[in-house]
Amino acid sequence: MAEPIVIVWDCGSTNIRAVAIDAAGKILAEARADNGTVTQPDSPSDWRIWDVERIHSDLCRLTAEVAARIDRSRIKALTITTWGADGTVVAEDGTLAYPLISWQCPRTNGPAEEIRNRISPDEIFARTGYQIIPFNTIFKAMWIRRNAPQAWQKGHKFLMVSGILSQRLTGEFSIDPTMAGTSMAFDAQTRAWDRKMLEIAGVDEAIFPRMVEPGQVIGQLRPDQAQKCNLPAGLPVTAAGHDTQFALYGSGAELDQAVLSSGTWEILMIRTQAFRPTAEAFNAGILIEQDASKGLVNPQFLMMASGALEWLIRHLWPAEGEKVSYDRIVGEAGKIAAGAEGLVFLPSFVPSTGPASHYGTPGSLIGLQLAATRGHIYRAALEGLAMQLRHALDLFAQTVGFEARGIALVGGGSKNALWNQIRADVTGLPVVVTEHKEATVLGAAMFALVGTGHFGSIEQARETIAVGKSVIEPGRDREAYQGLYNRYRKLNEAVGPAYKA
Repeated sequence: MAEPIVIVWDCGSTNIRAVAIDAAGKILAEARADNGTVTQPDSPSDWRIWDVERIHSDLCRLTAEVAARIDRSRIKALTITTWGADGTVVAEDGTLAYPLISWQCPRTNGPAEEIRNRISPDEIFARTGYQIIPFNTIFKAMWIRRNAPQAWQKGHKFLMVSGILSQRLTGEFSIDPTMAGTSMAFDAQTRAWDRKMLEIAGVDEAIFPRMVEPGQVIGQLRPDQAQKCNLPAGLPVTAAGHDTQFALYGSGAELDQAVLSSGTWEILMIRTQAFRPTAEAFNAGILIEQDASKGLVNPQFLMMASGALEWLIRHLWPAEGEKVSYDRIVGEAGKIAAGAEGLVFLPSFVPSTGPASHYGTPGSLIGLQLAATRGHIYRAALEGLAMQLRHALDLFAQTVGFEARGIALVGGGSKNALWNQIRADVTGLPVVVTEHKEATVLGAAMFALVGTGHFGSIEQARETIAVGKSVIEPGRDREAYQGLYNRYRKLNEAVGPAYKA
């Protein structure tokens, strides 16, 4: 019997995709389009919003393209995974009462500072697991309520990105815990709205829609939407939510493995049953989000990663009009010995969270010599990012009590073989690269297949679907990096205060 198919809307900040994946984890077809913010009309030039009409229209068009290339009779569900934090009020008919403010928009800085002055950041962390980050959802709600009161009064419900899209497909209003958990208004211990945070923000809990767990059927695809998507009317639309949480499941990681989602930024995550809102965890810059399964939470660090490497490549390998060879870049760095002959790269910690945010360390290169080549600099950057990773793992051990036995690696940064080996050598842990390149899509599909009855549980889905793995063990440079790591820590501690002074 042919495997059932799930359509996944994988909606990211830079591109959106419709993906058809079957119950064996095989990607059957996909189509994608660019995504990005736009300037809000008749507003300051730096007010950034998402064009929801275009996103929805593009996803329907992409889905129709995908559906035309597969056996439509095997499609059993559609599910949606998106970025977190962004949300707005919508009218009773599902239209936006106010534009969807982007996490890239600076207008929420004021509400963020106000909250900071009304409740201590460490209490916020103890309640919600979140640090104060200006793009947090609660600040958008505050801003709209105060600056667009007519829109707020018109609003029937406050929906996050995935909820806006699923409402258009089904007519049902909903939110799931993985999205709610990115709001800074969700109680990390009870998996419910935090009434004190909502009271401080002046937001009534009734503005939020019903809570649905990942995999739960939100509703059925309406006939008009089915026609646009070339899908059967009445198709179940199941809850997914924040993309990060579903990548955890698609990675195949076990509870004793840390998961590193590596792209422009890196998110180091773990799955644990205990929520420990300690001062140490707060000071370390940990965020704690809701796992896709009840009873688990996901402590995590947000760190700069490939964004730093891309910056280096643009400046060190301008290619003079030719496309830069990735193999050439890695090849030049691979010829340099561990330690980059004394050159140390300290990553820049732009966000207010991260394993070295308390150092206040700017991006730095220390130990440059005339003999240094661009290969030295790139090698030092790979090593610095790996040192950052090890520091994050150390902080997890100190603050959450999590001792990693390995690192499951997903995302674009997993394709760099040299970087993977350096990660293993620096951390002293096996790095497990998932051969299935669509961890988020696979994780979301697993929950949809549970929700529609194909699998009896998410554990059964994970056991049944083989993702394929390759393991990079620590190698000959492991011992050398132990001493270099101590130097990295001391330099971070020295450069940060010096920079502040």
